[in-house]
Amino acid sequence: MIRRALLAAAVGGVGAGLAWRYASGRRLDPGEQALWASRLPRPDGSELALAELHGRPLIVNFWAPWCPPCVQEMPELDRLQQRRSDVVILGIAIDQAEPVRKHLQKAPVSYPIVIAGFGGVALSQGLGNPGSGLPYTVLMGSDGRRRQHKFGETTAAELEAWLS
Repeated sequence: MIRRALLAAAVGGVGAGLAWRYASGRRLDPGEQALWASRLPRPDGSELALAELHGRPLIVNFWAPWCPPCVQEMPELDRLQQRRSDVVILGIAIDQAEPVRKHLQKAPVSYPIVIAGFGGVALSQGLGNPGSGLPYTVLMGSDGRRRQHKFGETTAAELEAWLS
């Protein structure tokens, strides 16, 4: 009897949670789901499960070491990350590991970088970048949904406005 009551309560709680999630419009679109499901290598060879970053605002910056505007905005992104501990900035490199490592040796940043290779283009497209251009920056809310996005170089002032 007690087992049955506990099982009914658990099933009801799960069902209510799922119903709330879908009824409240908080269902993630396929591009958002793909981002949070990604596990990507870091330049040091370790791996980052992007789901670990879920729960607070995340600025995702798609970049490549061969992209001049990408490289130019990285120091400003780094300064923003150092000022804003309530936000995570994530660089997703659209290149192979060796060029990314070489670039980061010359110009290190304090925010996490992962390497998506050219498969990262599909990830950026899923987040609203149909032209696949770089740099491409996306603000993900703490609920995991895309809030803002921009193709082209960003500034810290622009990103601060997104966050307010």
